Amino acid sequence: MSFGDRTLWRDLDLEVAPGEFIAVLGPNGSGKTSLLRVLLGRLGLSSGSARIAGKPARVGHPGIGYIPQQKTIDSGVQLRGVDLVGLGVDGHRWGLGWRRRGERAKKVDAAIEAVGAQRFAHAPLDTLSGGEQQRLRVAQAMVGDPSVLLCDEPLLSLDLANQRMVAELVDRRRREHDTAVLFVTHEINPILPLVDRVLYLVDGEFRVGTPEQVMTSETLSELYGTEVEVLRVRGRLVVVGTGDDMDALGGTA
Repeated sequence: MSFGDRTLWRDLDLEVAPGEFIAVLGPNGSGKTSLLRVLLGRLGLSSGSARIAGKPARVGHPGIGYIPQQKTIDSGVQLRGVDLVGLGVDGHRWGLGWRRRGERAKKVDAAIEAVGAQRFAHAPLDTLSGGEQQRLRVAQAMVGDPSVLLCDEPLLSLDLANQRMVAELVDRRRREHDTAVLFVTHEINPILPLVDRVLYLVDGEFRVGTPEQVMTSETLSELYGTEVEVLRVRGRLVVVGTGDDMDALGGTA
């Protein structure tokens, strides 16, 4: 996969099994979000193909649920939590859902209940905390009963408690419904106990394997082409680079 003159990754052959939880890691610009955009049908591959649930990736694929990073809601936006979740039912099919309002309402209510957001679902989005908003985005992603969940930095800007909440909601979904998960993040520690495999992207190269196989000093030093040390401190992974690489690694993985 290329972006202009830059190769994001090459020879990447990744198959995600139903119910599998894969963390996608790597420095900024390594192609993590581009990978999700390919699967969402928003970006074409320079070679090869991408398939979701046996069908080519495309915009509006019904088998995909998408959880974006937490974003600031502008003051005065006339959108309630329940409206946001409803967009997951018919956001790409304007008018179709309204002919089946009863069925649509049941799906929205069930998704809101599944994430425990009943208390604030009818409040304006701009009055909700970041954690409450992100809980509703998880409901929006799940309301269509997807076979695949694509998560693009959903823990960003959240405190530790809300990071754990989002991670646990995603994990419960995949365990109860056999939903495959690709979870892009800069911070692996909140999801480390949940992850089956890691895809680590760096400068056109990648490694895939269990956390124990990929998150090692030897593997990351090979990927980055410089000395990298992976430490375990009280159950957390700490990745330490040298010089300018420290900024690229962010200090922790």
